[in-house]
Amino acid sequence: MCYNKPMPDTTTDAQHFTKAVTQLGEKHTLVTTSAIYSEQGVKIVDQGVAVTAKLYERLMQHKIATPLEEAMQVESAVNGKALRATAEALIDEQPLFARMVARPADRSLLLDLIETVPLPAPVALQLTVARDIHPDQYRYFVATALTAAWLGQDGMAARYDLSMLAAAGLLHDLGMLHIDPVLLDPKQPIRGAQRRQLYAHPLVSALLLERHHEYPKELIRAVREHHGALDGSGYPGALAGDAISPWGRVLSLAKTVAALAKPCRRHAELRLSVLLRTNRHRYDATLVNRLLPLLQLTAEQDADAESAEVAVPDPVARLAAIEQALTDWPASLAQTPNLSTARRNGLAHIATRCANIRRTQLEAGAASEQLASLDTAAVTGLLAMELSLICQELAWQVRAVQRQALRRWTLGADETYPEALQDWIAAVDAACAGLIDT
Repeated sequence: MCYNKPMPDTTTDAQHFTKAVTQLGEKHTLVTTSAIYSEQGVKIVDQGVAVTAKLYERLMQHKIATPLEEAMQVESAVNGKALRATAEALIDEQPLFARMVARPADRSLLLDLIETVPLPAPVALQLTVARDIHPDQYRYFVATALTAAWLGQDGMAARYDLSMLAAAGLLHDLGMLHIDPVLLDPKQPIRGAQRRQLYAHPLVSALLLERHHEYPKELIRAVREHHGALDGSGYPGALAGDAISPWGRVLSLAKTVAALAKPCRRHAELRLSVLLRTNRHRYDATLVNRLLPLLQLTAEQDADAESAEVAVPDPVARLAAIEQALTDWPASLAQTPNLSTARRNGLAHIATRCANIRRTQLEAGAASEQLASLDTAAVTGLLAMELSLICQELAWQVRAVQRQALRRWTLGADETYPEALQDWIAAVDAACAGLIDT
């Protein structure tokens, strides 16, 4: 797929979006508004031709000179009223969104903001592909728009800014429609080339939106930053702290809320609360503190399959083991004679990461001294579920630090890790065993 501003070769594969567009043509009348040419100037499809799945192979035989979404028009395209209807349905279905708009004036404002998002025809076509070919993704787009507009209300006085923030939430993941659709399925493993596509999709989304003057530079920047994290662990640019814009911070949290707070997901709000409380280093504290009081931490008492899967036997002991592994990080390794600067800096970085996770555990109310008075028999119901989820989240973070420690040490030929580091690796393995997939 060739664009006026080319996308990096690793980010997109024309077959995925082309296939989705031709599938859309099987559902609605979809016609070309201009002739489609190859990069070599060969006419592939004439103007006014109905697009169906039969055209897919012909389109895939060439590199197309013009983006497909700019050469087609579809009946029943997504518009402001359709977006408003979807947003209303989400508010009615999802208790968290209903709490965001508990006052009628708040509900009216957010719905108006969603309805008035500018939709140039190519953007509307892409949203129509999402709605009709990837409906879960479409609802996620609208949920992110709702959340972003709500989060932005405290810090933004101008209605225009809120409207553009809603637009950023709605359109931040357009790039995902142009890459391998397997990446839309969280259950599917992601491999090397797919991972590169995933890490690049914020850039693809920004490039898709830069063509349209309706969207200001603040929106484009926020879309690029929507997978950023304040501690620098995000992608694609590993930006940290003040390098992430205010809109980017809103979008980073909004997309997380929209992804987790789904009515079909059991304990969704509890999971979201745990995630936010154990990842304060990643998200804007003011935004998190505004959201947390809205989360109702209720746990169903029925022992269904998912509840059994979430539960961790003796979570208090597992949390103590994680805390001990963090405490036992061999900081003395940094004093090893003749240690290279790279290794010394790497050890200092890991020591800081371990300290930060310990502080996170304390802030989440899950440190050993905070749980010492708990009777094992009392750890049931909501408390057991909450501590189990904290176990799993902290284990994921500790595993990530362990992998980073090994990468930063970088073994030479015939070299082995120091004994103290090997002992720490074993301690992390034992503390995290069975809590997450490795």
